[in-house]
Amino acid sequence: MTGAFRRNREAREAHRLAQRQAQEEADARESAEVAKEAAAEARESAENFALRLVNQFERLREERQEQLAAPEPVTAPTSASRTNVPYGVEMAAQWGWRFLVIVAAGYLIVRALGFLSIVVVPVVIALLIAALVSPVVNGLARVGLKRSISALFVVIGVLAAVIAMLSFAGTQVANGFTDLAGQTVKALDEIRNWLINGPFHASETQIDTWLNTVQTTVEDWAAAYASNPFSRVSEVGGVALDVFAGLFIVLFSTYFFCAEGERIWGWLVRLAPRAARSRMDSSGRVAWVSLTQFTRATVIVAAVDAVGIMIIAAALQVPFVVAIGVLVFLSSFVPLIGATVAGAVAVLVALVSQGPVTALLMLGGVILVQQLEAHGLQPFLLGRWVRVHPLGVILAVATGIVLGGVAGALVAVPLVAALNAVANHLTAVPATEAATAPTSPPPPVPANGPTSPPPSSPGAGGA
Repeated sequence: MTGAFRRNREAREAHRLAQRQAQEEADARESAEVAKEAAAEARESAENFALRLVNQFERLREERQEQLAAPEPVTAPTSASRTNVPYGVEMAAQWGWRFLVIVAAGYLIVRALGFLSIVVVPVVIALLIAALVSPVVNGLARVGLKRSISALFVVIGVLAAVIAMLSFAGTQVANGFTDLAGQTVKALDEIRNWLINGPFHASETQIDTWLNTVQTTVEDWAAAYASNPFSRVSEVGGVALDVFAGLFIVLFSTYFFCAEGERIWGWLVRLAPRAARSRMDSSGRVAWVSLTQFTRATVIVAAVDAVGIMIIAAALQVPFVVAIGVLVFLSSFVPLIGATVAGAVAVLVALVSQGPVTALLMLGGVILVQQLEAHGLQPFLLGRWVRVHPLGVILAVATGIVLGGVAGALVAVPLVAALNAVANHLTAVPATEAATAPTSPPPPVPANGPTSPPPSSPGAGGA
């Protein structure tokens, strides 16, 4: 048994030794294969490097030969083609047809707005009134009233204030109309005597001829209107109906702009493409800030003009002081033209009631007030809040008068101010900043006040 045990142990040791030798041989073969693969990779890398060097050398030699070779002469084109059109002509043509499309679209928009002027003009006036009274609505809302109730109170208050001003001015004119008529006859007699005895040395025959011409013109005009009374009545009725409809639209539009402006603006923003909503949102905020500041500045300027001319008229004992003040205040909302017309009316009343000396003094007072307002108050307010060049104001008013008459002149300057603020905003805001701008729709009457700056809108500084 001892011998058998020994033989088994020797057999196991021999088997274990054979396994170890087989493992060592396998490891040696694997190491040899790895070394062969590494040598093959190194040889291939060296061949690729050499090939790249050769290709680079060939490329450099070809470039050197091309540089040394003489350039081929450029021949003139034998036939005209699109590629041979000068770049300036092609660019001018592209800009030209785009400009024509823009002009045609603008013309159609203006014609459509003119056709719907009975709706568009009251809505614009309501927007200006909403921009003016929005701080009052916001203040009442912060006190605790519902926004709808606040808007209703403000609209009623504005309507009552306008009616009170017009009624008081009308009452004053009605009470003094008889005296003014007598003074007008006296003033005309003085003017007649001045034309005869003054520097013109006009004869009574010439003056009678002029008066007869004026009288004939007035009689012809009255006869033309009296020839068809039904048409004149229908015209007057149509005008009265348009005025009533416009007043109705102004009142309701002002109320809803003040009460639900945020919802209205949100609906308008959602109509735009999704990619343009952020820019439309921020542009609307900037335009609203500019419009609000313009209306406030205009009201301040109009009030200063009215008070100044009323003080001068009262000092000169000119009648209808309050009526003149109301006329100046309302007409000052039409830039440049309104104040001039109202001042001319004040001078004419002074001429009829007090004579030429008082009229000259009144004219000097009106010019003084307008110069102080134009060179002191307007640059401080409009130049600080609404940066529109005076030439732009003149052209805007002229264009508004041509397109829409008095209503066009009324809305021209605030429209230009809002467009100028939006243009400055869109050219100042980068695309990445506009993409990250908030998409909450701004109301025509923002909840936290129309003077709060729009988020992420550098263009507000231009307003």
